[in-house]
Amino acid sequence: MRIALYQMAVVPGRPDLAAEKVASWLRGLEGIDIAVLPEMWNTSYELERLGELADEKGRREIDFLKGLAQEKGIHIVGGSIAVSEEEKHFNRSVIVNKQGEVAYQYDKIHLVPMLDEPRYLSAGEQFKTFELAGEKMGVIICYDLRFPELTRRLALEGAEIIYVVAEWPEERMDHFTALLKARAIENQCYIAACNAAGECNGTVFGGQSMIIEPTGQVLATAGQKEETIIADIDIERSTAIRQAIPVFESRRSELY
Repeated sequence: MRIALYQMAVVPGRPDLAAEKVASWLRGLEGIDIAVLPEMWNTSYELERLGELADEKGRREIDFLKGLAQEKGIHIVGGSIAVSEEEKHFNRSVIVNKQGEVAYQYDKIHLVPMLDEPRYLSAGEQFKTFELAGEKMGVIICYDLRFPELTRRLALEGAEIIYVVAEWPEERMDHFTALLKARAIENQCYIAACNAAGECNGTVFGGQSMIIEPTGQVLATAGQKEETIIADIDIERSTAIRQAIPVFESRRSELY
């Protein structure tokens, strides 16, 4: 299974230009099974303008991704987009399969106090695994990475790959890289983390997107500028590591 991550330089407040960039990138991919986008790629962190910029009920961006998935015959982990519903705004991840069907949607559960997200966004209330290419997977959004309970539950539900879509700031990149490796090692699964490049309202995004195998070894990593990284995923690797080091069988869930 070959995965491509688009470390996209965001275009704050211009969903039209952002969509043009995404379409150009996706149409240029060849031999890729799953394409991954970063967090809030349609608007970036123009939170004060979400009333005018967010996608009403996700129709615009979701239909756009569905069309491209079907056109290219590729599964798309659509990063996340700003969505409006009934006067509320959500940071929503959308997963579209290669048939052009929405396989899963997830609204970000943990909102970032440092960026005033709770002031402008409504938090999600549920999450679970989903299937692409016949395999169980999961997705979390940026700040969610700081809460290991999410990835552990996804792993317990059988997720072999967990996607982390982000607009993680440059100033805290040491946290980002350390937490990504920890999540891969402790859950014995692949982590595919797609961060943004560029900046929005003075916040510079740190890039360093990476694909990590279940041992914590980094298979592919990016710099700080816009680029694409690609890696081949062997799902059986996760199964083998879980058998060799039976962490899940050793858990004492009755004690914690």
